[in-house]
Amino acid sequence: MKKTFNLIDQKLPIPRVIEAIKHEAKKYLKRERNKPLPEGVDFWDFDCRFGADEATSEVIHVSAINKSVSQAELKQLESFYLEILAKPGHRSAKPIE
Repeated sequence: MKKTFNLIDQKLPIPRVIEAIKHEAKKYLKRERNKPLPEGVDFWDFDCRFGADEATSEVIHVSAINKSVSQAELKQLESFYLEILAKPGHRSAKPIE
């Protein structure tokens, strides 16, 4: 998903728009995680980017999506860019202590 979200809406207040964006991102992640895994893959991993626009977007962790969207509301941005791309992930063994 590569999308620029607008926070300004004629019908909805900004907090409802923020909730809808977070819900859309969560729904996309769930949909991608439910896809069948390719052979030799342990889980679906995600490459995420967030910023005011595509050119200035920075890499973030999946768990930081909601926090970044909330920060956009606090900074009173009119729009922001969110990119979530699924990729195969492989688990690494924990080191024995």
